[in-house]
Amino acid sequence: MEEKLIAPCGMNCGVCISFLSMKNDLHKQGINNKYCEGCLPRGKNCLHMGDRCQTLMQGLIRFCYGCKEFPCKRLKGLDKRYRTKYHLSMIENLWVIKKHGLDYFLEKEKEKWSCPDCGNTICCHKGLCLNCQIDILHQNRKYRWGDE
Repeated sequence: MEEKLIAPCGMNCGVCISFLSMKNDLHKQGINNKYCEGCLPRGKNCLHMGDRCQTLMQGLIRFCYGCKEFPCKRLKGLDKRYRTKYHLSMIENLWVIKKHGLDYFLEKEKEKWSCPDCGNTICCHKGLCLNCQIDILHQNRKYRWGDE
């Protein structure tokens, strides 16, 4: 897990389907997901929040927890969707970073998202390792977290 892949909203871009698709070059494997290097490497403050948040747009904070409106309505909505569908909480991520620091958070993320079979990264959007479980995605492109 890399510091530059932690977006201001608390999203770990390193576990995102678009980043992992790029990293594993899924286009070569016949899966045409969008590719993305992550928010910060692309020069964006945050895919989810940056276009609507003046504080982020102006680069005044590194993480949303530094904002006086944290957690704002938009972040709460995003967090609810990700907790429900993708087994992660951006707000919880931000609290961990604030309380324990980024190094601690990155270590916990590595533990949480490492594939027990091959050691690569599990995708938060699919619940699959896009390295050793790619055959499941070939069988069902819309697969997500235990779908049959």
